[in-house]
Order: sequence, then structure tokens, then C-alpha cells
Amino acid sequence: MLHVTCYMLSVNMSELSSAIRAVCEEKGLSYEAVVETIELSLAAAYRKDFGQKNQNIKVKFNPETGSSEIMDVKTVVANLPEDYFDEEGKVNEKYRPKREEILITAPVAASASSQTKAPAEEIVGASIEGEEDLIKFNPKTEIQIKDALLIKKDAELGEEIITNLEVPKEYGRMAAQTAKQVIIQKLREAEREMVLNEFKDKEHEVVTGVVQRREGRNVLVDLGKAIGRLPMEEQIYGERYETGDKVKVYIKEVRSGSKGPEIILSRISDEILKKIFYFEIPEISNGLIEIKGVAREAGSRSKVAIWTDQENVDPIGSCVGQRGSRIQTIISELGGERIDMVKYDDDPARYVSNALSPAKVISVDLRPEERRALVKVLPEQLSLAIGKKGQNVRLAARLTGWKIDIMEEGDGTSAKVSSEKIEAAPEEVASLAEKLAGEESSSAEATEDKAALEEKPEKKEKKAKKEKKTKIKKEKKEE
Repeated sequence: MLHVTCYMLSVNMSELSSAIRAVCEEKGLSYEAVVETIELSLAAAYRKDFGQKNQNIKVKFNPETGSSEIMDVKTVVANLPEDYFDEEGKVNEKYRPKREEILITAPVAASASSQTKAPAEEIVGASIEGEEDLIKFNPKTEIQIKDALLIKKDAELGEEIITNLEVPKEYGRMAAQTAKQVIIQKLREAEREMVLNEFKDKEHEVVTGVVQRREGRNVLVDLGKAIGRLPMEEQIYGERYETGDKVKVYIKEVRSGSKGPEIILSRISDEILKKIFYFEIPEISNGLIEIKGVAREAGSRSKVAIWTDQENVDPIGSCVGQRGSRIQTIISELGGERIDMVKYDDDPARYVSNALSPAKVISVDLRPEERRALVKVLPEQLSLAIGKKGQNVRLAARLTGWKIDIMEEGDGTSAKVSSEKIEAAPEEVASLAEKLAGEESSSAEATEDKAALEEKPEKKEKKAKKEKKTKIKKEKKEE
């Protein structure tokens, strides 16, 4: 970058083109972007040493020859009233804003320090609410048609009038410093813009990055040309991120920030699970096997529904791999998350039955109008069907899109465990479900828990009183 500045401001410019290409390769920028930056820096340098008031300096630079053209460019506009300017060259009183001062508020700050006042006479043709008829004219970028006709006989409204200016033999020290600052700033802006566009195209994709460091609760991940941020809420619970670790991350959002592109990453998205399956299992990447759905509780357990129309292909066996080699690789990528492979079926009853795996289902009764499935299992399979804290039935319901009620096979008097209730109150209902499913408790307690699952207030109240009395007796004994 500094080499370009030195070459640009020196007399010998024969190697400038190769220097520009070197910067392009180093920064990954386009040749045109660097040339445009040089033109802006030359314009800034000229303005610093040789520019005059109301000149709109533009530079056309040829990197092959090192020559440049310096121009004053103005757009032709309609003639102003003869009395628009007074004898001192200021806007006439009747064309000025009526207020003596205009409050100018900086858009980036809301504090009092960001507000300044400027005298009205310094604002040529300023627009104020209620002053729609005020004539606007910018002498730096615009020229009246009567003046334009003196330069070019056939000038028309909207046309650009270009006046060539003398190219200086060399620039002063301050001009060179100004040019250097412009080059540095513009190349940084171009680099940020390029990175933003590149990662914007990768939004909603999965990429591999390297953990750089922790910053508070955030984890910063090196993605090559940019640093992504993995917020606390997008991290897998209990997963540790050590400096230098390679991780697969989902690019959730890419936006422009004050310090460059801001890339928000995720490790809990369903998409990251799908992409890892796509990367690790050839049958999925080549289309032999299709992922029909994913239900995930990141860091704990997931269910993946897979399907194939090839009779000679075992979808579950292909995903698991020989001795579980493929699925173990995926589990390792996700920090030990348990993954259940579910065979998709067009028949909703079979699909629900498969989704409750590893539990064995006796029957599934569908109620399409409510999109509800009543599932019956043997008493010894109830715990497996419900899962720890209701996780198995909850994930099965999300995967299939059906509300699932589980009952023991019997005379029909046993209580139902509903996925809908578990979703609504996971802690309370799931703990009761676990007791119902065979945790260490007496048969009397299990009966009460079954009733509690059916949400009978009188039973809950009775149980609470009984527990309170037992607690009081225990405390008295200890005393």
C-alpha cells in the first residue's frame, strides 16, 4: 500500500502497474478498485496544494503510463434569478431560509454533543420544512447554463461540463501525506466491502473455522478473510472452545458494522446438522438418500428422518456406517450430541412409530382433524417412549409435526403423556412423566402422578397437603 503511494507521487512511475497488481494480490482486491483509490488520492493531493474554492476535482489515471488528467467537473442546471447572489457573492436575503440558524443533527449520535448550529448564510439553497420552493444550487458541483454556454456552445441541461486543469510536476509533502491517508482509508473500505459481499453470498451456509479467542461470553472464530462471532446463545451448552480448535459453524447473519463486516455464527442451528450429514455421507451428497426432517436439542439429542427410493440402499445403515464409523464422526463434530436415525414413511402412523424409536410401539391411532396421534406401548416401553424429561416424545412430535399422546396398553384407564403438555411445561410434566415411566416411587405415588398428568387440580392439592404433613412430621422428629 505504501509502495503505491511512493510510486504515485514520484516522477518515475514505470513500475506502478506492477505495484498495483501486487497490492491486488495481497489484499484480494480488484484492479479497478485500486486504480479508483489512486484517482481519489491524486484528487485529494491536488486539492490540498493547487485546488481553488468551488472546484469539483476529478482525476483520470492511466496506471500503464503513469500519466493522469485532472478535471473540474460540473453539471449544467437552469439559470438562477439575477438577484440570487448579492454584491458580496452571498445568497440574497429573500432566497435564504427564514430562520437565522438551522439545527444540524449528526445521524450517528443522539447526544447533545453531536448537534451543532450553522449560520443560515453558509447554507446555499438549504431545504427546510415548509420551504419547498427554495431554489437549490451547489456552486461546487453545478454550473448555470448561461455560464456553461460560454465554455461549450451547445451545452444542455443535465450535461457535464469538464474543464481540464494543469497537471503539476510534483506534489508537496502535505499533499503526499493526504494522498497516503486517502489510499489507506479507501483500500480498507474496499477490502471491507469485498469481504462483506463474499460472506453475504455464504449466508445460511456451513463453513469450517478456527477458534481464535474468547471475548467475554462470545467466541471469535477465524474464517480466513474475516472473523466471525459466536454469541453465547448460539453455542452448544457445555461445549468448550479452545484456541486453535477447528469447528464447523453455521453463518446465521452477515451485516455491515462500524468496524467492518459483522458475521454472526451458530452451532445450534438445524442446518449445521444437515450440512454435516451432507459432508460426511456420500449417499446424501449424491442424492441417493434424502433428509426429510430434523428435530434438534443442540448438545443433547437429535432425530433425523431419512428416506430413499432405492430398494437396494439401506438409508439407516448407510448413515451409521461400518461399526458406526460415519455417525461417530458426526457426533464428534457436534460435541458428543446423541443422534437418532429415523426412517421416513409417507404413512403418518408408521412415521410416528419410527420417530419414537428406540421404543417399540404397539399401535398408533390418528386423528387427522386435530393432527394428533394416540400411541399405545407396553408398560415396560413407556419410559423409553417418553425419554428423559420427555425428550424422546418431544423430539418425535417436532420431527413428524403430529401431537403425540402416549398410553400404556391395557384397559384404557391409564393416564396419557402428551407431547403438547411437555412442550408447554417441560419441567413439571416431564418430571411426573419420568415417575410414571418407572422411576423409583411407590405404586401409590405413581397413581397420583398419573392423575396429575391429566391436570386434575383436586388431586394436585391433595398430594401437596400430604407432602406438607410428611415434611412437618419429619422436622418434629428431628427436633
